[in-house]
Amino acid sequence: MAYNQQYVLAGGQPMQQPHQVVQQTAQADALQAATLEIGGGVGGAALAIRRPFDPTAHDLDANFRLTRFADLKGRGCKVPQEILLKLLEGLQEDANHEAEHAHFMHMAIPRIGIGMDSSITPLRHGGLSLVQTTDFFYPLVEDPYMQGKIACSNVLSDLYAMGVTECDNMLMLLAVSTKMTEKERDVVIPLMMRGFKDCALEAGSTVTGGQTVMNPWCTIGGVATTVCQPNEFIIPDSAVVGDVLVLTKPLGTQVAVNAHQWLDQPERWNRIKLVVSEEDVRKAYQRAMDSMSRLNRTGARLMHKYNAHGATDVTGFGLLGHAQNLARNQKNEVSFVIHNLPVVAKMAAVAKACGNMFQLLQGHSAETSGGLLICLPREQAAAYCKDIEKQEGYQAWIIGIVEKGNRTARIIDKPRVIEVPAKEKEGELW
Repeated sequence: MAYNQQYVLAGGQPMQQPHQVVQQTAQADALQAATLEIGGGVGGAALAIRRPFDPTAHDLDANFRLTRFADLKGRGCKVPQEILLKLLEGLQEDANHEAEHAHFMHMAIPRIGIGMDSSITPLRHGGLSLVQTTDFFYPLVEDPYMQGKIACSNVLSDLYAMGVTECDNMLMLLAVSTKMTEKERDVVIPLMMRGFKDCALEAGSTVTGGQTVMNPWCTIGGVATTVCQPNEFIIPDSAVVGDVLVLTKPLGTQVAVNAHQWLDQPERWNRIKLVVSEEDVRKAYQRAMDSMSRLNRTGARLMHKYNAHGATDVTGFGLLGHAQNLARNQKNEVSFVIHNLPVVAKMAAVAKACGNMFQLLQGHSAETSGGLLICLPREQAAAYCKDIEKQEGYQAWIIGIVEKGNRTARIIDKPRVIEVPAKEKEGELW
């Protein structure tokens, strides 16, 4: 890392470095922008619909769109899974030369590396392990503050997928687009940073540094690090025949953010307007933003309570891609079969109207900061779903089963689509 940039003061504004010349007027503009933006949302599970980001309120052009500062969006920037596995072979070979386990008090402490959600590295000291993950991506929503929250939530999800609920430290990775004007930069970047920082605080962590560069495309992400005892993480390799698969967030985020952008593009909008209204799309977009910015922390905590046998988070490779990756990692000869697909309301119809573009019902549609896909004992799964809804106000679903097999995953030919929410409630998001 080129330098350790201290990002945020208590007030949430970028800290002035000795080598940075920052005009006081720009700082004042940024503070005003952040104040305007942060006043616009209401928290909680029954979230009121967030006021859309208004560029003109920040003296930006009415046509300003954050998503135009990258040609790919969200998790759609992922290198295809089969190509990635091939590219990583060289690294994997080096990792295999190292001891698979360290030992403390005659207990094996696992070492997990490439291919899983987080790396787990045994430390030299007292049976502790370093759990670490990193992720970044391009803008996929127009609201810079929400984009920051989503990016942070997405980074933390890889810890939560391992059952880790505490994050000791976060770094922020940021690229400012060379195509932004100074005014756009001074409004948008502090808001993104503030969203990232607020999400980290919500997770009980802090942002202590990072790296900021110029780049043709705007990017935001980070690194999440924690030090754990062995009982604080769940190695995702212990699924047994008879387990069920639980998903903690609905699918369809990529469809929702694309559909929302198509409101500005008549030729695209004409493809889907027969199956969905503008109001439907705006609401789906709000639901997607709410879902993507929500931490999987409660889900991770409950994995311990209900004896989960392993989990992953559903992101850029889609539900099926991540299910296959999890299945491949199992010690037992098992396979996953998925029967149910919870989807943000109306987005299954939009995906269908777009032909083969998203492959949502085939499980290939990229998600951003998606839910946890968890292997749970059959007798514990219903209680898990009930508990998470009681604590968070959000549903989780039993979507499939673990059967005897050769470590693969599949979705049945005609899965049941569960519309989320099943019924619209006036003035409520879910």
